[in-house]
Parts: sequence; structure tokens; C-alpha cells
Amino acid sequence: MFSLRSWLALLLLTVWTATSDAAATTVSRNHPSFVNQTTCNGNTYTYQELAGYGFLPSTRRDKFGDTLGGFGSSLAFDTGSWRKGRNGVYTGIVWLLPDRGWNTEGTLNFQARVHKFEVQLTPKPGATTKKPSSPNIKLTYLDTIRFTAPDGTPCTGLDGDIEGSISFRGFPDLPVATYPGDGFGGKGKGGRRIPIDCEGLVLNRDGSFWVSDEYGPFVYKFDKRGKMIEAIRPNDAILPRRNGSVSFSADSPPVFNLDEVIDPENPDTGRANNQGFEGLTISDDGRTLYVLLQSAADQEGGLAKQTNRYSRLVVYDVSRGKARYEAEYVVPLPQFNDPTAKASKNPKTAAQSEIHHIKDGQFLVLARDSGAGHGQDSPLSVYRHADVFDIAQATNIKGNRYDSAKGAIADTNGVLKSGITPAKYCTFLDFNVNSQLNRFGVQNGGAQDATLLNEKWESLGLVPADGRNGDDDEWYLFSFSDNDFITQNGFMNGGKFPYKDSSGFDLDNQVLAFKVKLPSRSRPYRD
Repeated sequence: MFSLRSWLALLLLTVWTATSDAAATTVSRNHPSFVNQTTCNGNTYTYQELAGYGFLPSTRRDKFGDTLGGFGSSLAFDTGSWRKGRNGVYTGIVWLLPDRGWNTEGTLNFQARVHKFEVQLTPKPGATTKKPSSPNIKLTYLDTIRFTAPDGTPCTGLDGDIEGSISFRGFPDLPVATYPGDGFGGKGKGGRRIPIDCEGLVLNRDGSFWVSDEYGPFVYKFDKRGKMIEAIRPNDAILPRRNGSVSFSADSPPVFNLDEVIDPENPDTGRANNQGFEGLTISDDGRTLYVLLQSAADQEGGLAKQTNRYSRLVVYDVSRGKARYEAEYVVPLPQFNDPTAKASKNPKTAAQSEIHHIKDGQFLVLARDSGAGHGQDSPLSVYRHADVFDIAQATNIKGNRYDSAKGAIADTNGVLKSGITPAKYCTFLDFNVNSQLNRFGVQNGGAQDATLLNEKWESLGLVPADGRNGDDDEWYLFSFSDNDFITQNGFMNGGKFPYKDSSGFDLDNQVLAFKVKLPSRSRPYRD
């Protein structure tokens, strides 16, 4: 295992530079009764301990014959199902969202979907680094719902066309992906489908889903059977444009045309390629939807990891009828020093992968580095956090000045414009603490084997430790990894497209559960 001493030594080399408000954040570490404690704008968050670890092998398949992978992109608990048994074991239903399918060697005509699992957590508070627990989170696959367009045509994981759109009555113009054959490189009639790279998930009380998309970026609503019933098109400053026109391509060539050239490669303005609406959450009363760009838009520093820290949080009222644009705020993402990069390439932005509403304008946010973990060149991650941000004093930037096609909250060097107060950002829970990971036989850094954490952790979900309503403010924070469908025995297209990832790796679908204490009377839980 990677030693605590080595982890601390590396931590000293890693500079956290999230925001000027960081100085107002109180952080306590090395306390005998908790791992870390943070006070953000008067609210205290405590990381008590790592409570569990589990995995699903990379070779499992869903009911349609496709590999069960990538489903750590987002999660949503069916909160009414969460129970604590008399034996102290917790059970509940969780919906898990895969992204665009296996895509390490080109995108595919993979139909977007959501999976239903039963999760079981058996607490092991006595686990130690000397006597680690075996995996104590069990996942049982139950069902899959595939997503379709309003007319019933399947959605796709293929990248959108550089030009053009597709229209449905009552919907804004949507991205379209045109493909030959079957969209997997085989024979077929070809077709046009809505491209969706699913990244954020909200489960509504009526069984419908909100899903945020990295491609568009859009937010889509699907009914409980998977049919699209609403689409939210963002403001013009977020829509990607090339040469003055909306252009949805994210420069992600398909497996059947890997030599495809998108010119220009990057949009001039709008969301950066593959950096769309990554984070999605809803208020506890179900009335307000929040969606966050993975990092800065291109015109605001989004073209470089050193300058893309100012992201946009967009707020929608979904309490009645169609979603209504309500507000917009700036979130300053954290930055860190990458020990594998030269000085001129540091510090880098830790792009965000998920958000979760807590209370009174405060949110958890999962920010992390990239290129480090199981199957990557570097086994050691230096920034993989569930942090906190607060929009209570942030400027509402909604309006034509910042939302027009030429609107910008920062310059291309990532310098925030005067007059804008961003959200307060506070560091909190570090996934990479080996003194906790080792209690369950896993690690950050070290050997490239199944005990090493995967690179991509992209989901957050909270359930109460009391098994009821969280009145004691103690919660389990779950996070699943996105394994990019990497396996040596994979299948797509209803099992008709076998594949073997060229990396040579089999990456399990991993899950962690952290025990945390939230600020008094937090209500992140929709019962």
C-alpha cells in the first residue's frame, strides 16, 4: 500500500489555490475523532471516516447484452427505498448513469440509458490498515431504461455533427449526429439521432429523470419509460460556436471514421470540447434545478487547463410547467500543482465532475485531476475532492451582458471581470487519504492492480446514516467511478459488437462511501 508518509510528502508539494475566499475557510485535520473538518461561510462539514468500498467487475452486462460500465458518471438514490435493518445493514435503490459508451478508440452508436441497482452497505467501523475489511458494499443489478427522442428514435453516444440540428414540435433545435451503416462500423441503413453524453442525473418523484449532457450542452427530461419530454437549451454564451454559428461537434471522431477532421477543432466561444454540463442537482423541495459546466467556456479561458477555472452555474425553476431560466453564478474551481508537469503547465484546474445541493445556497462539488489512477500513466492522484461552494454572496450574472453569444465573464487568460463576485469555494473531503483507503484494502498510488483507485470519480449521492431522515446530520456520501467501459471482454450494440480495450486493462466499476456530518438541519434528501 502507498504509505501515509509518502502521501503527506506529496501533499506538501501540491498547492491548493481555489479562491481568495479560501483564507476565510477554517480547516481542521489530524483530529482523533475525524479525518477532516471544514467550516464554509459559517457552516461546518466533517469527514468522519471512509465507511465502505465495493465494486462490480468490468465484464458484467445489462439486460440488453451491453457491458455494464461507465455508470459512475452520475447517481440518484430512490430515497424512499433507503432502509437500515435491525442488523445494522443498509439497503436501497440507486440509479446509475453511464456516459456515451466505450469510447477510448472512437465514439459509438451506443444508446444512452440509466441502470437500476440495489446497493447494500454493511458498516465495518472496526476496519484498520492492519486488519482491513473486505469489500462491504454490494451491488445487485436490477434493470435498465434506454433513452429515446420525442419520436421514439434511440439517442446515441456518437458526437454531434459540426453543422445542423434536429427539430421536434415543442422543443428547441437539438444537436444531431448523422451516421452510416449501424453506427458501429457495420452494415445498416444509417440514420440521424440526438447525441447525448450523459453526465448528470436527477430522479424526480414521479419516476422521470433530468439528465445533463456534455455534448450540447443541454439538460433533458425523460419520462419513467425513457422517452424525452423536455429539453433545456442554455444561453448563447454557453452554446458552442465556430465561425459565428452554433456548432455542436466536440471533436470526438466515431469508430468508423477516426480520421475525421473538425475545422476548427475548438469552438470559438461556448462550452469547451467535452467540458459541457457535467454537474446536475436539484433542491430538496424539487423546485429548483442547478447545472454546472465542467470548466470555463472557451471565451473565458476554457482552452487551457491553467486558465479554465471560472465555471458557470445555471439555475432553472422547474416547479411548474416548462423549466424557466432563473439565475446564473460563477464558481471558481480549485487549482493544484501537477508533479508530473513542468512549471509552465502549473497550476492546473481541477475540473468538476458532479454537484449536490445541501442547503441555503451551499453545494458539494466533486473536483479532481485527470490522468492518474488504475490504467493511467501515473498511479497517483493529487487532487480528488468533494469540496463545498456557497453562492450566498455571489453575483447573479443572468442577463444579456454575460449571456449573449459575445458575452464573457473572464478574458481568454481566465482573469475574472471586475464587478463579478464568484461563489466562495472551500476545500473539504479528500478521496486520496491512504490511511482511510487502506482500511478497505484499496489505495491511491502504488501498484497498477485492482486495489488502485480508478482515475474518474464523477458522482455524489447522500443517504441518512439513521436510515430515516438525517435529523442527526450524519450521512453516507456515495461516489462511483466511471471506468470508461474498459475491459478485455466487452460488448456493445446489444452484444453484437465485441471489443477488447487496447490498454490491456480490466477496470472494475468501483464505489466508495464516506461517513460525513453536514451542517445542522441540512436537507439534501428528498423523501
